[in-house]
Amino acid sequence: MFFDSWDGIIQVLILGTLAYCAIIAILRISGKRTLAKMSAFDLVVTVALGSILATILLSKDVALVEGVAAFVVLVVLQYGIATLSVRSKTIEKLAKAEARYLLRDGVIDRDALRKERVTREEVLCAVRSNGFGDLNDIAAVFLETDGTFSVVSQEKAGTRTAFPDPQA
Repeated sequence: MFFDSWDGIIQVLILGTLAYCAIIAILRISGKRTLAKMSAFDLVVTVALGSILATILLSKDVALVEGVAAFVVLVVLQYGIATLSVRSKTIEKLAKAEARYLLRDGVIDRDALRKERVTREEVLCAVRSNGFGDLNDIAAVFLETDGTFSVVSQEKAGTRTAFPDPQA
């Protein structure tokens, strides 16, 4: 079906505009942390918000107010978990991954690579991408909580193993 009726298009335009305004207002009130690139939990909330927006726009069975209520529920839950994570180590461990050493003082930790499902080549790529050619120049490579790699040179670190173990 290519075209059903103008009513459907008008509905999408009106609901889309209103839903967009509602989600922007809710996200502005909830703060930057709601859509932060921090953890798998945050990603799930972001995808769920997009799914709700699509449902509001395309489903005739979901009223705008119901969709906005769903936005609010997700954002309030996200805000609550983020707030509890700051106050409780147990909640933080449940909601967030921890950074992990993949390389320390030029030596790749093969057990960490296996547990995190990262290849040696990905670590070497991160090192090269940061302008280094020799692993002995690297104090640490971390797999961060958002899945990115952080590379710290020996020069920037100052002394060997200057970082606390993220798993400790």
